[in-house]
Amino acid sequence: MRLRDLAAARVRWGYKRLHILLRREGWKVNHKRVHRLYKLEGLNLRLKTKKKRVALPRVPCPQATAPNDRWSLDFISDRLADGRAFRVLTLVDNVSRVSPALEADFSLTGKRVTEVLDRAGRLYGLPKAICVDNGPEFAGRELDAWAYRRGVRICFSRPGKPTDNAFAESFNGRFRQECLNTHWFEGIEDAREKIETWRREYNTERPHSSLGMRTPAAFLSSWQLSEQANRSS
Repeated sequence: MRLRDLAAARVRWGYKRLHILLRREGWKVNHKRVHRLYKLEGLNLRLKTKKKRVALPRVPCPQATAPNDRWSLDFISDRLADGRAFRVLTLVDNVSRVSPALEADFSLTGKRVTEVLDRAGRLYGLPKAICVDNGPEFAGRELDAWAYRRGVRICFSRPGKPTDNAFAESFNGRFRQECLNTHWFEGIEDAREKIETWRREYNTERPHSSLGMRTPAAFLSSWQLSEQANRSS
């Protein structure tokens, strides 16, 4: 029953992440039993995936090796219950996978992007670089001037090459599956509230396979403690 409840609340999570939630709650159950019950209850995710082909040659950006080396930014669109379209500015750290901010509104200008970056920077510290596409909000003077003043490098993806900003694409896919596609937004304030709730759960509750099934917040905390220990030794 508890597995069904968790699966209903997090419809895009597979049995591995649900197993971790059960263990957190004190259920002494191994992953094999969770998998068997998951299949018996018909909770399996049915996904159709397409193979992506990357054009060659391709010159990737230098790989980030520490939190705040690089954040990836992008926009994603959705609609309210009354049919009005809105956009969400998404931010994700390429190493810790922490999402520093998600900003939803009907219009998001370059100036608004810089305000969100400053707000996120006060909480997490500014990144050394940001990876963006060539949209007008990112390619305009507002972001360029902001980056110059803050000493932040801007890495633009090549036109028609979304894989150059792969971390943003991957994050946006999870965001759409687990939040936008599972909620009905009555208005922009309702959307902001539900999106922010999802962001906090993503950072502090959602196990991430690339982080050894730790949450982004747990990974970041562990990294910071390790860095402090290295500096003091």
